[in-house]
Amino acid sequence: METGIIVIWCVVAMNVIAFFAAWSDKRRAVKGRRRIRERTLFILAFLGGSVGLYSAMLLFRHKTKHPSFMIGVPLIFLCEAAAAWYLFFR
Repeated sequence: METGIIVIWCVVAMNVIAFFAAWSDKRRAVKGRRRIRERTLFILAFLGGSVGLYSAMLLFRHKTKHPSFMIGVPLIFLCEAAAAWYLFFR
């Protein structure tokens, strides 16, 4: 299997994981349970799940009042997109 295909599947998987992590954190917040650390959510975004995390943030209205998330997650995505462009289209 080509390396590019493997990378794409890994990024898709990370986005799904980040999406469900944000969904789970939102449910935990509503129920007053122990939460997922913000650091963990940022790590998931940094590892390729920025689109999934940002989508979940907007869909579930979660962490949208936190400037660190509303600015940080899109910035992580821009960095990832620039790196992908450099690696695949240089």
